[in-house]
Amino acid sequence: MTDSTLVQDLQRTSEQVFSQGELERKLKLGRPLRIKYGVDITAPFLHLGHAVNLWMMRRLQEEGHRVLFLLGDYTTRIGDPTGKSAARKVPTDAEIEANAQAFIDQCSQILLTDPAVFEVRRNSEWFGSMGATEFLRLLAMVTHGRLIQRDMFQTRIAEQKEIWMHELLYPVLQGYDSFMLNSDLTIVGSDQLFNEMMGRFFQERLGQPPQVVLTSKITPGTDGVQKQSKTLGNYIALADTPRDKFGKVMRIPDALIAQYLEVYTTLPLAHIRARLGQMQAGALNPRDLKLELAAAIVERYHGKATSGEETTWFRETFSQRQQPVDASSVDVVSGPLLDVMITCQPELSRSEARRLLRAGAVALDNQRMSDEHEALDATADGKVLRIGKRRWFKLSLRR
Repeated sequence: MTDSTLVQDLQRTSEQVFSQGELERKLKLGRPLRIKYGVDITAPFLHLGHAVNLWMMRRLQEEGHRVLFLLGDYTTRIGDPTGKSAARKVPTDAEIEANAQAFIDQCSQILLTDPAVFEVRRNSEWFGSMGATEFLRLLAMVTHGRLIQRDMFQTRIAEQKEIWMHELLYPVLQGYDSFMLNSDLTIVGSDQLFNEMMGRFFQERLGQPPQVVLTSKITPGTDGVQKQSKTLGNYIALADTPRDKFGKVMRIPDALIAQYLEVYTTLPLAHIRARLGQMQAGALNPRDLKLELAAAIVERYHGKATSGEETTWFRETFSQRQQPVDASSVDVVSGPLLDVMITCQPELSRSEARRLLRAGAVALDNQRMSDEHEALDATADGKVLRIGKRRWFKLSLRR
């Protein structure tokens, strides 16, 4: 595989590179590049947006380059203010350790973990023993004016909100990480660009060649508006089942199809352009192209066989209005429909269950149900209760 082919593969999901020429020169060095991948381990939740960066790192690993997976166990105690309008709660040591392992487990779904191309580091290795004199030496290199250029700090200033000193200094710590790792390259979302450019700054000031900073393309979440977020529920998580991934893709707005095909799949770009042309000309139903997109995403994470199974299940269940043969069997007590729903799906709140009933999204053997007080008795035994669009439960009634 030539360096030019590798660069082209990276460009598919890249937004900006600082700089392209430096990247190409580094790839010609004849040695494995050191790729910094730093995470603050506040919550072990990764979605397809995070995976864009991971797949680019995986592509580099396949060429023999080495990912330095930096667990920010020290900086996590400070908190990156990215996107925050106020300081955040600091996790406990036990939470940090549990989250660290969960991050490694999730990243391992994509990254190669062979020690030849993967190494786990922690920034407590250097910050845990750094003295005040050395830290002040770092601060003496950076002006206050440079730090407050960060956009979220400018926002807080405009809104007359506080900026805590530990937050203001966070980019200094993240930048110094790059020096300590002797990083050649880092791949981040655009929201981390300021911090990683600080990495280039410190490397140059301390006598190292600066790392290349590559920012990845960011796509809207499944709502087509905001970035993927656990709070907003507009995400496709790496931990989602194949069925959940497939179903979530099928619910995205048609306007997202093109972006998701390019960024979240490895389908050839020429094929994508041809299929999009057919859709725009009215020769291809957007739903059919969405099926192709969902199948490609599931195949990437779970394999071709599973993708085929989920495609068949979706077609039979939703296109042909069939009930799934593998609906979960649940023992429930005869009683009001609302109670039975909560028994089948304990994570469902009573208010959400009522909303689904009002929306006509609940059915018993394909018969729509709307009365939360309707009693389910022995006649419901063996029937299939559908809650929402993709949750099916075979009822086993006991009195």
